[in-house]
Amino acid sequence: MNQKVSELPNRGHLTTEQRSPASAALDALSTEQALRMMNAQDMDVAVAVREAIPSIARVVDVVVRGMRRGGRLIYVGAGTSGRLGVLDASEVPPTFQADPGQVVGIIAGGDRSLRKSSEGMEDDFDGAKPELQRLELGPNDTLIGIAAGGTTPYVWGAIHFAKTRGATTSLICCVPVKSLMVRPKAQVVAANRTVDVPPAPSLPAPVDHAIELIVGPEVVTGSTRLKAGTATKLALNKITTIAMVQLGKVWGNLMVDLRASNVKLQDRAIRIICSQTDLNRKQAAELLVRADGMVKTALVMERMGIGAEQANRLLDEHNGQLRPILGPPR
Repeated sequence: MNQKVSELPNRGHLTTEQRSPASAALDALSTEQALRMMNAQDMDVAVAVREAIPSIARVVDVVVRGMRRGGRLIYVGAGTSGRLGVLDASEVPPTFQADPGQVVGIIAGGDRSLRKSSEGMEDDFDGAKPELQRLELGPNDTLIGIAAGGTTPYVWGAIHFAKTRGATTSLICCVPVKSLMVRPKAQVVAANRTVDVPPAPSLPAPVDHAIELIVGPEVVTGSTRLKAGTATKLALNKITTIAMVQLGKVWGNLMVDLRASNVKLQDRAIRIICSQTDLNRKQAAELLVRADGMVKTALVMERMGIGAEQANRLLDEHNGQLRPILGPPR
């Protein structure tokens, strides 16, 4: 331990650290009983995310405005939270043909922490600063700190630094933000004597937008890779998916902003083209080649009767949006 017991902040008031009555006899349940109990607890996740939709929407709008000015979305987290941020960031480029630098995931301890735990790194308030400096964080960027319990110094340090650079900041947590600002008194027994435990610290930096995913106590007390992790993944899915939709990466519900770079994507691209034109699969495949594998370009070429260069110019004029050019999909 890097701190004496008398110096440790007390996090016991946080819902993510409290015990769930539903799982109090977890170790005495049969396998099926335990699984059914966990499944019942998982029902809380969708409700928690639904309640946070207004907050998520505000963050998405900020991200989109920033990206239209050349900004980026940057996730920062430690442990499970950090891994979820890196995962979401890594899935955006192949799904939406987005620039790999448009959504960035930073995890305490670096990429090695994706496979091997580096939980101690989360206590370094300035730990994310070198990477954020390298990224030249600026006013058009949005930094989202991810911390289930809301107290991770690594995340708050990143938020603090982002504020100094004029970036918009957000925090995704699974506790009420107001609970991070209370200062409860507490005592613990250590070495057969009672010692005072300092209260939890107040917020070390202001945050522009908080997303609270209140899922309640975990089945295994404090194991936030469970309900908190699932809720966080759902929120991240929504943020990047709807942001990419707003940026023209989706037409209707079709993943049109993709480059057919492998067999699976070639098949998907051909099926999309066939569904939106009168071409058969062979003709759609030939069109896709002329469009350099780009579905949106191919669709505009065929529907407007123009060449690839003209189609790309038309797409640029409409910020990559297909609807203003072709109307709604069939």
